[in-house]
Amino acid sequence: GPAPEGITDKIFQISKKIEEYAICPDLQVDLSTIGKQQFDLENKFKPFTVNHTNWPKLGGLEAWVVSGLVQSCMRAQPDSFSSLCFAMAVVGPYVKKILCEELGAPANSAVNCTPLEDFGGHHPDPNLTYAADLVQTMKTGEYDFGAAFDGDGDRNMILGKHGFFVNPSDSVAVIAANIFSIPYFQQTGVRGFARSMPTSGALDRVAHATKIALYETPTGWKFFGNLMDANKLSLCGEESFGTGSDHIREKDGLWAVLAWLSILATRKQSVEDIMKDHWQKYGRNFFTRW
Repeated sequence: GPAPEGITDKIFQISKKIEEYAICPDLQVDLSTIGKQQFDLENKFKPFTVNHTNWPKLGGLEAWVVSGLVQSCMRAQPDSFSSLCFAMAVVGPYVKKILCEELGAPANSAVNCTPLEDFGGHHPDPNLTYAADLVQTMKTGEYDFGAAFDGDGDRNMILGKHGFFVNPSDSVAVIAANIFSIPYFQQTGVRGFARSMPTSGALDRVAHATKIALYETPTGWKFFGNLMDANKLSLCGEESFGTGSDHIREKDGLWAVLAWLSILATRKQSVEDIMKDHWQKYGRNFFTRW
């Protein structure tokens, strides 16, 4: 996650003393092998290590977020609940692994999941403008749940049937209101919620109703990280499509999508119905950004 200011300030001071650096365009890193790889740059610099991890994290992520109801829902009733996820880059293989191989969704549920340097000609931003293909597909009514990610998978957009759009401020509020549908929080409890200053007050309403502490921070994920370090924060979000929890000190789009799937499986309602019930109970915050 984001480094605290004390660390970044120290890095900045060190950077002012750098006299030379090496560029290694021909360095070959075997990304198919999980583990450590060490390289020695002609004995001019200290050897450095590249750590490569992959699927082991997925087992933890799935266990933390996905309830058993999701697997049974997708495997036993594939026709009554269908999902579609658009991924643009490195998150693609993870979407295919979890959504299709682990949860049992059809292979065509994962779209654009092959990492490409040009993102397949798409703009890797999860919003209504740049994920227009997903929006149009969802409007056909063929799918019950849709999600889009950015290039590195830390941001997400949630859609319901017929293209029903869940804005990011509402998304984190719904997760907060249904937080014990998620196995991770059943085990850890909830310390607090947080949102960035530009994000709507939808999360505030849930915090007030549940008597859980709410923190408003400046823009920047590092401020959420500070709250996590102080053991004051369990769930956070921002209006720029970022959602996360204290399982890592960073926003995590795949985590947010799995959280929504657990809520859908528990509530046994559509995205739109869950959202409308939420507004009925907590009130609705109107929000726009430009």
